[in-house]
Amino acid sequence: MWDKLEKIWKARDLRNNILFVLALLAVYRLAAHIPIPGVDVAALQNLFASNQALGLLNLFSGGGMRNFSVVLMGVGPYITSSIIFQLLAMIVPSLEEMQKDEVGRQKITMWTRWLTVPLAIIQSYGMIAILRQYLGTVNAFDIFSITITTSAGTIFLMWLGELISEKKIGNGISMIIFAGIVARLPQDVLQTFSVYDPSKLFTLLAFVVVAVITVTGIVIINEGQRNIPVQHARQIRGNRTFGGNTTHLPIRVNMGGVIPIIFAISVILFPEMIAQFFQNARTEWIAHAAVWLIGVWRNQLIYGIMYFVLVFAFTYFYTEVIFHPERIAENLQKQGAFIPGIRPGLQTQEYLGNTAYKIIFVGALFLGLIAVLPLIIRSFTNINSLAIGGTSVLIVVAVVIDMVKQIEAQLTMREYEGQ
Repeated sequence: MWDKLEKIWKARDLRNNILFVLALLAVYRLAAHIPIPGVDVAALQNLFASNQALGLLNLFSGGGMRNFSVVLMGVGPYITSSIIFQLLAMIVPSLEEMQKDEVGRQKITMWTRWLTVPLAIIQSYGMIAILRQYLGTVNAFDIFSITITTSAGTIFLMWLGELISEKKIGNGISMIIFAGIVARLPQDVLQTFSVYDPSKLFTLLAFVVVAVITVTGIVIINEGQRNIPVQHARQIRGNRTFGGNTTHLPIRVNMGGVIPIIFAISVILFPEMIAQFFQNARTEWIAHAAVWLIGVWRNQLIYGIMYFVLVFAFTYFYTEVIFHPERIAENLQKQGAFIPGIRPGLQTQEYLGNTAYKIIFVGALFLGLIAVLPLIIRSFTNINSLAIGGTSVLIVVAVVIDMVKQIEAQLTMREYEGQ
């Protein structure tokens, strides 16, 4: 490990990239602690500590929501915008075609940024409406000012995330979420041990077990892959022979990484957020329906089942978005390559699709179980932080693995270049 750290430090451009990313993350953490004036922060913190849905939202804002900071919504609107365009790409043929070339992908990225702006305004206003009782006396202009400020904060974080991604150290948006989670760890540990007594020993052991299982499981699933052998046809040109070698096509158990978890959490929080907005509606049946939905959604059994199903479904969905058997089969055929025992073309496409879906089933099932495991343990220990802690560890481990791989790839490239 020390040898790799030494190599990273000696690689000047890589070292500068890492320091630049750390500086941007520090700027983000500073912004997360700039509160909007006139807010009862203490009351907000108690609210977020007691509400699971708001606690998960606060997780993705890096504490900015609990502090009611200028980056109140975090990168949530950008994630929502990305989900929308990925869904559209599956049902709109023109968008699907655009994803096949670099120019088209750049246009979709640009449209994703544009859609983030109105989504940030809508979500910021919705959050302000929900938390209005904690804002003191505010008029229409105050609400407008806060909405514009917090929306600009989301756009600012989106920009920071893209700057981080350009350095090829990791995914910028995921790293912003990662930084927010890690920044909370010291405070959570101190709070846990400040109220420690021998009767809570089992609770602490349960938390440790969840963390160990999650870390170990995510590492295994992220590293797991099946290598499909690929044979390249031998070509003879004059007196020289080309090709004929055997390679492999890796199919990962979890192609989506942490993205299915982020998608699932973004969707599962939406119904309760909307219901909280309408629970004080003047129309009686709307108010009753909102209160009923909040009660149903806070039922741990229903919440856990929905969370598991969404993680499972989004694992397949995101794999469908990024893994295209027909393109792989077409490229193999163009290169004169084939899978032994499988005919090129349609049979290769079907074989790759069936193999991938069988492998992904294991990854999707495991991710779903890891996601709800903290909820199961909490039902026995009655500790509210375990559900958030399990999701946090899940994201942190996946992001760390991705960062390590990208840094190692850059080091390997430099070794080939003789640097």
